[in-house]
Amino acid sequence: MNYQFLLETFFVALSGVPIALLVTVVALFIALPLGFLLALTRINKIPVVHHLAKIYVSFVRGTPIIIQIFIIYSSIPLMLKIIFEKYQIPYDIYKINPIWYAFIVFAFSSTAILIEVFRSALSTIEKGQLEAAYSVGLTTFQAYTRIIIPQALVVALPNICTATVNLIKATSLGYAISLPEITLKAKVAANVGYNYVEAYLDIFIVYLILCSTVEYLFKRYEKYLSKYKAANA
Repeated sequence: MNYQFLLETFFVALSGVPIALLVTVVALFIALPLGFLLALTRINKIPVVHHLAKIYVSFVRGTPIIIQIFIIYSSIPLMLKIIFEKYQIPYDIYKINPIWYAFIVFAFSSTAILIEVFRSALSTIEKGQLEAAYSVGLTTFQAYTRIIIPQALVVALPNICTATVNLIKATSLGYAISLPEITLKAKVAANVGYNYVEAYLDIFIVYLILCSTVEYLFKRYEKYLSKYKAANA
């Protein structure tokens, strides 16, 4: 065991944390509202959209995320190339930063997961509460933002936490598209002296610290939202 390399590479791996967090935050920023809206389409069984959302969820849950990465990373450049050539846009699509593909693939995957999270959470809210909101003159938007969403969020938060932690861990697959995140940086450092055991141990420690911190923050926020539990009871 090369302890000096272990220590040095720990900070190398740590330098990839901002990229991992950026991908996570952007993916969630896209996936949270989309997941909530598509969950509503499933609960209300909106024609066509309801079935498309169901197929979408089944596809994402039934395929490995690494395969989704390869499909998106391979197909998007081909589609863009066709469009750019058709409209004679002078841009080399192969110069696109891989982080943009990471945003797309992880938002794509997270949205499907959050659809089911929100669907199950919203199902716990009695429909009578929405009707009561209408009876006192609240609009649908006001009813959801003031009554439905706060209560559903209390129920959904543990699963959102799990989805977020899984998303952070999934960013480790970004090395497959040359994304300079935690795993890729540590593996590149290990290539010189073949110190892969030390590199993987550093990756393990960095992700453990990162995910534990995120779980702690979610628990604090869940405690803050606990005031809505009485209304949900």
